[in-house]
Amino acid sequence: MEHEVFVPVPVPALLRTLGDPARVARCVPGLQQDADAASPLAGRLKLRAGGHTITYRGELQLTGPERDRFSVTGKGVEARGTGAVELALTIGLTATDGGTTIAYSGTADGDGRLVELEEGAALAAAHRLLDRFTQQLVTESLAAREEADTDAEADADADGDEAVAAEGLAGDEEGAVGSGGSGDEIRADGSAGDDPGSVYDSPVPPPSLDPVAGVEFTVPDEPPAEAAHARRTMIGRSAEEVDHAPPRGRYAPVPSPEAGGASTTLRWVAPAAALALASAVVLGRALRRRRP
Repeated sequence: MEHEVFVPVPVPALLRTLGDPARVARCVPGLQQDADAASPLAGRLKLRAGGHTITYRGELQLTGPERDRFSVTGKGVEARGTGAVELALTIGLTATDGGTTIAYSGTADGDGRLVELEEGAALAAAHRLLDRFTQQLVTESLAAREEADTDAEADADADGDEAVAAEGLAGDEEGAVGSGGSGDEIRADGSAGDDPGSVYDSPVPPPSLDPVAGVEFTVPDEPPAEAAHARRTMIGRSAEEVDHAPPRGRYAPVPSPEAGGASTTLRWVAPAAALALASAVVLGRALRRRRP
């Protein structure tokens, strides 16, 4: 049996995937792994050929790579029957423009239900199985390459962070050494040299000339007596009375002296004017009576 397939994946990516038995097991269609098996390629394999489904129970063995070639061997027996099959397969990888050409070549010998199939049905089933295996192999290879790129970026970021941290520590150590040496020179010479001086040698500004700068202002804890009295007088009154009623008691408005004097003057002027008018009327009538 000979079969070739082209895939748009480079050879190194395929080599990494085929070199991992766990990934290869995920690429085999219809393979059900045994939970207690030591190898991930051991279990049950369902093969559909000629309208029939044949289940084999056995194990596959993968060896390689040898010059970009892998060898696959396997044995299996029918889960429902007495038939058995032996497989020998070679997987070759050839780099081509834009990808890789995968060449499958191998043989399969057995008896039982596989031999009873029509001529060409077993070969078509094998080609279909290899095509599905190739598709899954491409998917696993691309996923593995993405994981490798992600890990490489994470390692590069970690190395960059470590380098930045190392540079920061080196700068801190240099700064500490430099400051320590300058302090030793000052203590040894007894002078600051070119140093302009510390903050303790700076001049102190004169005190403020504000006369109230040192006066403390305090706020009484209790309100004045007048405010307390006003609050007591408003307790128990409605909001309308408080808003519109005129103040009473000591807070009642006191009239100004000018307003009081004007009202007193008007109070006496009105009767006097009436009296003068009445006198003038009486006098006029008396004079008219005396005339002949």
